[in-house]
Amino acid sequence: MQRSVIQRIVGLLLMVFSFTTLPPAAVGLWYGDGAVYPFVVAFAVTLFVGVLMWFPVRKVKMEVRLRGGFIIVAVFWLVLGMSGSLPFMLSENPHMSLTDSVFESISALTTTGATVITGIDDLPHSILFYRQQLQWMGGMGIIVLAVAILPMLGIGGMQLYRAETPGPMKDSKLTPRIAETAKALWYIYLGLTIACALAYWLAGMSGFDAIAHSFSTIAIGGFSTHDASMGYFNSTAIEMVAVVFMLLAGINFALHFLAWRGISLKPYYYDPEVRTYLFVLLVSATIASIYLYQTQTFDTIGSAIHHGVFQAVSIGTTSGFTTTDYYNWPSFLPVLLLFTSFIGGCAGSTGGGIKVIRFLLLVKQGVREIFRLIHPSAQIPVKVGNKPLSEQVVNAVWGFFALYVASFAVMLLLIMMTGLDQITAFSAVAASMNNLGPGLGEVGAHYGDINAPAKWILCFAMLLGRLEIFTVLVLLTPAFWRK
Repeated sequence: MQRSVIQRIVGLLLMVFSFTTLPPAAVGLWYGDGAVYPFVVAFAVTLFVGVLMWFPVRKVKMEVRLRGGFIIVAVFWLVLGMSGSLPFMLSENPHMSLTDSVFESISALTTTGATVITGIDDLPHSILFYRQQLQWMGGMGIIVLAVAILPMLGIGGMQLYRAETPGPMKDSKLTPRIAETAKALWYIYLGLTIACALAYWLAGMSGFDAIAHSFSTIAIGGFSTHDASMGYFNSTAIEMVAVVFMLLAGINFALHFLAWRGISLKPYYYDPEVRTYLFVLLVSATIASIYLYQTQTFDTIGSAIHHGVFQAVSIGTTSGFTTTDYYNWPSFLPVLLLFTSFIGGCAGSTGGGIKVIRFLLLVKQGVREIFRLIHPSAQIPVKVGNKPLSEQVVNAVWGFFALYVASFAVMLLLIMMTGLDQITAFSAVAASMNNLGPGLGEVGAHYGDINAPAKWILCFAMLLGRLEIFTVLVLLTPAFWRK
């Protein structure tokens, strides 16, 4: 099972990750918030553990096989979530338990955005920056970043990339070398982050808030530096900037690369997944706006459209920003918005959910089965963009959907066993698996009041959603461990 290779790579990745605690420490020094100590200790501990794992097997020079790639991805995300919790546990403000610290860390790294912290406005700048930075790092996947770095260390990255991005489009590459692909994606990611920060700043945010919110916007994470989220700023301009960049971050980053390289919008126009993605969000935003106005939730049609569009895009892309307590909106609307998060963003984006391409294939397959009932002998291929897909791809999507539903049902029952009501349990599992964040009921505002067992189950749900089911569940099958 290539234990030495796995140990060496995880050790190296931990060593690299340890340095990510230094920027928040620098922010703490700049603002003099007195919260530097937790980051220095976390840096030392994480670096020491990484060196301890790497040093005994530093001379191992073997290529990682596919099974090893799955193990590395799953183990590293778990280890990363634990090590990322150290600053939260060591900090005096907020003073958090092990469970809450791990929950906050995994929620950030998986870009879920579910928080157990209240009084966010009163937190030190270093802690605020650290939460946002964790989301930004998790947005494109720490493993994809590692794919760009590991070749310089003598380690191939193809297997890690395949394990990190399961799904129908996992074998498509932008450039011949996988490391170059990862770098190209990161350049686009970084460029969008800088553009978003500048737009927030020009719209009226402070420099710190602009950078912090650009991290969580492009990562589709939803963490904010304020308890009221985007509602704190009470600015239509800021919220429209957020809408634009949430929409962009929910699109396949490969299309951004192709559009930038060709200086053309055609890659977006001709992509069926993008068209479906925009259509779903347009329909949900229209329904939300009309219903908010008809129920007089907002006095003017302008306010209804403003809040309806923002929340539809935020929830539909699984960002999780809020301008108001949407979970208190009347009737079916909060549930409708929650259901849009099941579709989520496009494949290859930072969004969560099932992904639009899978939703599109499920719909096309359903339509095909209806036609087969009418014409049993007809050969009807499933096409995306006028290209027929193999039965293997269609079957894989159905398999993913079946595992998703089964996993959802099991975790829903487990959460309810801990004592939570149906609405809270359903929305908490949905928000965690879809990497959305805010739910309904007791988890509408935050997750701080639910019990510890439920939080650990939701941590697993976040990881399951972030790694898209197969990468985690394959490790639980006996066949995977047979030689």
